[in-house]
Amino acid sequence: MNKDERRVVSPWNIANVLTVARLALVPFFVVCLFLPGTGWRLAALGVFAVASITDHLDGELARRYGLITDFGKIADPIADKALTGAALVSLSLLGELGWWVTIVILGRELGITLLRLGLLRHAVIPASYGGKVKTVLQIAAIVLYILPGVPDVARWVVMGAALVVTVGTGADYVIRAIKLRSLAKRVRGE
Repeated sequence: MNKDERRVVSPWNIANVLTVARLALVPFFVVCLFLPGTGWRLAALGVFAVASITDHLDGELARRYGLITDFGKIADPIADKALTGAALVSLSLLGELGWWVTIVILGRELGITLLRLGLLRHAVIPASYGGKVKTVLQIAAIVLYILPGVPDVARWVVMGAALVVTVGTGADYVIRAIKLRSLAKRVRGE
């Protein structure tokens, strides 16, 4: 295959199917979380866990087997933010998580998403190691809030760590965006 020929990857591949499945699991997760009783709470935890695992799995499969598509590049972050956002908003609606935590995390996610979209024509900001740590901490904190019987202090400590890393990586993205934008302007001679 020469460099002018590109392998066409169908958008209907296993990585994208997992992404769509994660998105489809969000309403089931929310319903389970709002239904009363420990059984439903554990069901919500199970749905959240399965959806979270697909987040890692779809990216791994896409990279390993060359299944990266434009659809996946758009749908994957939407599915991620839908799952995390639904969990945070639901926990706040249930009165189990302060709204300020949900607003800080979702504000950062929305801000960085808009920043990345604004820079698309100039440069792409790749995901950072800190962004991966942020995701793991957010998922761990959400799991602790969903799981019945976890001491509040454990929930607060992990959510606090998630908040610190969320804000820190958000600041890092802004700094990287400013540098990339400046570099792009210099390259174009502006």
